[in-house]
Amino acid sequence: MVLRQTLLAASGSDRLRTLVAGTRVTRGVVDRFVAGERAEDAVRAAGELAEYDLLSSIDHLGEDADHPARTEDVTKGYLRLLRLLDDSGLTSWAEVSVKPTAMGLGLGEEGETLAVENLGRICAAAAEVGTTVTVDMEAARNVPATLRVVARLRARYPWVGCVLQSYLHRTEGDTAAVAAEPGARVRLCKGAYAAERGSAYTDRREVDAAFVRSLRRLMTSRAYPMVATHDSRLIDIATTLARRYGRTYDDFEYQMLYGARPTEQRRLASLGARVRVYVPYGTDWYGYLVRRVAERPANAAFAARQVLTRY
Repeated sequence: MVLRQTLLAASGSDRLRTLVAGTRVTRGVVDRFVAGERAEDAVRAAGELAEYDLLSSIDHLGEDADHPARTEDVTKGYLRLLRLLDDSGLTSWAEVSVKPTAMGLGLGEEGETLAVENLGRICAAAAEVGTTVTVDMEAARNVPATLRVVARLRARYPWVGCVLQSYLHRTEGDTAAVAAEPGARVRLCKGAYAAERGSAYTDRREVDAAFVRSLRRLMTSRAYPMVATHDSRLIDIATTLARRYGRTYDDFEYQMLYGARPTEQRRLASLGARVRVYVPYGTDWYGYLVRRVAERPANAAFAARQVLTRY
């Protein structure tokens, strides 16, 4: 727990980012887990994944916009990304993931309205080219506002996806509420942000158990579960629950991170499963990678192995 909190604190440190950014080992990890710095790099990665029958969800790295002008820049970047996907014929294979704080959610009293407006523009563009949008979940303090934003967007775009994090105590209740909406697209993950004391599970086994409880709720609902985990045991449980409750491979999907367990991604896809890969791009990679390690500190060794081998 102490290590996890230390890593989460490090994810926001500009000084540490500067210290590690230029090392060869760090560059190797970035190159493995981040598609590149440009939207074109992400589109290229999505095309390569599609060759293996893998779907993708593309995220422009960065959050906590500090000015409305910054949210405008990010929004225009997503609109351009969607045009590139359309031009490449990839909109049936790739959607976009968007962080609400990058859309303005944290900018005072008007931030929520600004986030809805910016996300609405992205959703409209996605609908026009024939793909979807998932709204990412960030720090625990932003969960209520993010769910309100998603609800407002779904009034017009019912296919908008949302993310729930099993490490938070509140998530089982949120899962029940969201799963009541027929066809709701819900990405369930463990979670990788710091939370206030007493609001989250701190033991890995408790987080996993909460993940399974929320997953069972999704599988028994009329929602569309998106099971985001690299844990083989949880993947097996998801497969078992899907079969038990009569779901086919068209009724849910597995999700994994770009560069993580590519052989397992392809194995599942070869069985006919829907597998979606979370593809990040951009220059703001530091916080993203540190949170991935904090989510499960064993990921540090895992990441090191990935630099050395393409298993």
